[in-house]
Amino acid sequence: MDSANVNGIAIAYEDSGSAVPAAGAEGGPAVLFVHGHPFDRTMWRPQVEELVRRGVRAVAPDLRGYGGTTVVPGVVPLETFARDLAGLLDRLGMARAVVCGVSMGGQIALEFHRLFPGRVAGLLLADTFAQGETPAGKRERNERADRLLAEGMAGYAHEVLDKMITPANVAAMPAVAAHVLAMMLGAPPEGAAAALRGRAERPDYTGTLAGIGVPALVVVGRDDVFTPVADAEFLRERIPGARLAVVEGAGHLPNLERPAAFNAALTGLLAAVAAATDVTEV
Repeated sequence: MDSANVNGIAIAYEDSGSAVPAAGAEGGPAVLFVHGHPFDRTMWRPQVEELVRRGVRAVAPDLRGYGGTTVVPGVVPLETFARDLAGLLDRLGMARAVVCGVSMGGQIALEFHRLFPGRVAGLLLADTFAQGETPAGKRERNERADRLLAEGMAGYAHEVLDKMITPANVAAMPAVAAHVLAMMLGAPPEGAAAALRGRAERPDYTGTLAGIGVPALVVVGRDDVFTPVADAEFLRERIPGARLAVVEGAGHLPNLERPAAFNAALTGLLAAVAAATDVTEV
């Protein structure tokens, strides 16, 4: 694990740059992985390992308030997360990246594209949605933030484990279930609560989707109860040229529940990004 001082905080991250021949050895730019709530960078381990094997640079940071990154209590808007990521890319000398986010990380990816479209070479939006927060959703997120601050992470983590991954996968994949649970139990309550309050103020990204001009892939677990297939179809229909991959036998975290299928979809996106880069350069 490395650490970089960005925007007044220390961001913990992993960068496979030294482990591959060159950034994007297969012909495309590096990949920036953005984790969801309440997880950390280790959720991307199967994808990072696959990209290292293929000689593609992968950067996986802990977001502000999660993992080994500085906790800032209060409210952390999606814009703050996106600017932290841009600052990290600056520190790493990376002008552009394929941005890959799951759940909250997908919304951060949309915000990153809104702020820095020229720095996005491709988008992978997994198990996420673009619509703004509803009044009921705002109330629920703030109430959950209050609960985490009062009780800690344990009760919430055990309650949602079989929604983050399917009940069948909790039973059939004990190592994956243990990893997901450990990430949730290890999340700092103050950081998780600040992110929830920031998401409660989330804008509606629907109007920005038609302006996404880079290769885009929408991925969703067939059995996701938080962001069902209909949310993924909403994104696919509004992002020009976007592809949709529905991962069978997975819930909200298909990259961990069905890593081979997720990795195949990701490498397909990277091939599309490389082809688009070649056309642009010609």
